[in-house]
Amino acid sequence: MRILVTGGAGFIGSHYVRTLLDGAYPDHGDTRVTVFDKLTYAGDRGKLPEPHPRLTFVQGDVCDADALLAALPGHDAVVHFAAESHVDRSLASAREFFTTNVLGTQTLLDCCRRTGVDRIVHVSTDEVYGTIDEGSWTEDHPLLPNSPYAASKAASDLAVRAYFRSHDLPVMITRCCNNYGPYQYTEKVIPLFVTNLLSGRDVPLYGDGLNVREWIHVDDHCRAVQLVLENGRPGEVYNIGGGTEITNRELTKQLLELCGEGWDRVRHVTDRKAHDRRYSLDDTKIRRELGYQPAIAFEQGLADIVKWYRDNRDWWDKTTR
Repeated sequence: MRILVTGGAGFIGSHYVRTLLDGAYPDHGDTRVTVFDKLTYAGDRGKLPEPHPRLTFVQGDVCDADALLAALPGHDAVVHFAAESHVDRSLASAREFFTTNVLGTQTLLDCCRRTGVDRIVHVSTDEVYGTIDEGSWTEDHPLLPNSPYAASKAASDLAVRAYFRSHDLPVMITRCCNNYGPYQYTEKVIPLFVTNLLSGRDVPLYGDGLNVREWIHVDDHCRAVQLVLENGRPGEVYNIGGGTEITNRELTKQLLELCGEGWDRVRHVTDRKAHDRRYSLDDTKIRRELGYQPAIAFEQGLADIVKWYRDNRDWWDKTTR
């Protein structure tokens, strides 16, 4: 089998690729992987096991149809991680988000049609649903995005739906909660807070800190993506939850304790524009249909990732300059 992974040098994509090449997914011991990545600021070939006999790297932009049409022939499946993903950056400048996330997805879908790819997974986010005061989102909840990033991902989800309905393209959508794990770029909250604390800097906590997020280890997310790739139904959406909902204030408390610091290291800052109050996914569908369940408890995973950043300062130091 041959799988092309867009954004495979990013945080989640590279974890998926490393896990696949390590033989952690059954029946994929000889699967060949092509990573297709533009290598923007968050892409890093150092996250990939190169050289590797079953890995090919192609530097390319998902908006470039010619590059995709050159890379795609012969691949059985595509996992589409490539995206601009940081909310704060989208608030400052939204153009790159709509270009990559919407036009890039549409270009990829067209190229998959032309080259006859058998299965495609489009990796999306819970942020497309907006905010929810109580209860949890099911896959048929309306898309009500509140940031330019979330709007660009919602638009790409709708493009995927249209290509399935109009062209019978065998594509599935996953919507996951907040990820954490090794090699995450240090603009995101957990690596930002950990690397700041390990470097003797304060951490910026938005508003009152009571915004609620659901968390999942990147390894659990990637296992769920693989389940969808192998056994998901084309045209369907699958929520991927982690099962742990906590406020940003509680997250900060846990990180302070793990880093041996106190609340004097916290700097309260003006809240983000249109900051969603709470996210919560109902992932009953993927659990029942595909047998998914998260394996890494949040408390242990968080402790492990703090240790990873302690032990890998050479990697993250260059991302904080």
